[in-house]
Amino acid sequence: MATTKKKSSAAARGRVTKSDLEGIAERVFKVSGADETEVEIHATSDALTRFANNTIHQNVAENMLGISVRAVVDGRTARSSTNKLDEESLRRAVATAVSLARNQPENPDLLPMLRSQKYQKVSRSFASTAGTTPQDRAKSVTRVCRIAGKAKQTAAGIFATGESQTLMANSRGLSAHYEQTRSEFSVTILEDKSSGWAKCNSPDVRNIDPEELAENASRTCANSREPRELAAGHYTTILPPSAVLDLVGFLFYDFAGTAMYDKRSCLTGRMGKKILGDNITIWDDVYHPLQSGAPYDGEGLPRQRVKLVDRGVPTNLVYSRATAKKMKAKPTGHGFSLPNEYGEAPMNLVFAGGDSSIDEMIRTTERGILVTRLWYIREVDPYEKILTGMTRDGTFLVENGRIAGGIRNFRFNQSASERLAKVEMLGPAVRAAGEESFEMVMPPMKVRDFHFSEVTKF
Repeated sequence: MATTKKKSSAAARGRVTKSDLEGIAERVFKVSGADETEVEIHATSDALTRFANNTIHQNVAENMLGISVRAVVDGRTARSSTNKLDEESLRRAVATAVSLARNQPENPDLLPMLRSQKYQKVSRSFASTAGTTPQDRAKSVTRVCRIAGKAKQTAAGIFATGESQTLMANSRGLSAHYEQTRSEFSVTILEDKSSGWAKCNSPDVRNIDPEELAENASRTCANSREPRELAAGHYTTILPPSAVLDLVGFLFYDFAGTAMYDKRSCLTGRMGKKILGDNITIWDDVYHPLQSGAPYDGEGLPRQRVKLVDRGVPTNLVYSRATAKKMKAKPTGHGFSLPNEYGEAPMNLVFAGGDSSIDEMIRTTERGILVTRLWYIREVDPYEKILTGMTRDGTFLVENGRIAGGIRNFRFNQSASERLAKVEMLGPAVRAAGEESFEMVMPPMKVRDFHFSEVTKF
């Protein structure tokens, strides 16, 4: 990984600074004749090492800077963007936003832009991640490929690192700045007709251990050799945090005030009613130490910590400013950048966990299924939140408290609320990384009567 001996200053890395972004915003304000003007500037630097067949085959890196301008003219608003910094391009972006705004219908829900706000400080930018080099990633990937090769297996995956800065400012005095680093490692290990998978994501690359992840994926692959076929049906099922994430993640927009106002939420008519288990409590909390993201929303409003579910009872929604006004509620700092049709959503779900380990869940299961990963998840019925999808990369039969061997993959079909009403055990919540949902804080869980509707062909 990166060392402190490497150059870490912004200038040494060719990185823009907060002052640079503020200077761009001021240039936009000077050429704007709109009633109100808002500028969002995103500067990102990303690098990725990709490997397959136990060999690194690609290394890519890119630096991007995007400028988005929102203009308000006579109660109408529109947005235009550019990735060029010259005076003419900035003028053109402003003029386009103004022209588009003038041709929009008047928006009766449009509120004045915010003035200056105070934000709780979060620290999610790490020199260890920003300073990671292609050589650092290559060394880790090489060790991972050796693990697979030694076991006569094949490894494929990615190791990515990057950093980003965002500035939101407007002509009424708002200025919000946020910077964050990110890193991610994902590996799939293959052997004949079996496979294993592991993934981790963190702002701090030091929280990622590629070799440990590869060892876990290799062991899963080896243990799922020659899978037997098991009849479809209802089984006690043990789900790791990544699988829980990809299921619970489908619920996030149902807690949006706009979704409830439009009667598009699966919680419509169910707020305040006990529909989940006593052990289910969910927060939206951007300030949680395992979370990532800015402490303000797309309107520049400070994000609040909101309890969404309290011991099985949906208790609160999140609101943008306009939605809160329509629903006679208080805004919670969860709005998206304007204009948009979605309103808001909780983007930092934190699922309260328990103290049971996955090993304990296995030991206490007479007959059940242990899942490694879920994929290709889709909504069958959005109002009942019935989801379908498949298991993948290691599915196991558990008998008499022990793993009895690999089994063929299943397709599942069940409502999220039914599933969360039957959780028997919970483990400690961790920062989970899956494939169907963005990262959230989720625990492993043991669920009774999980409905596997059919066996797949592999």
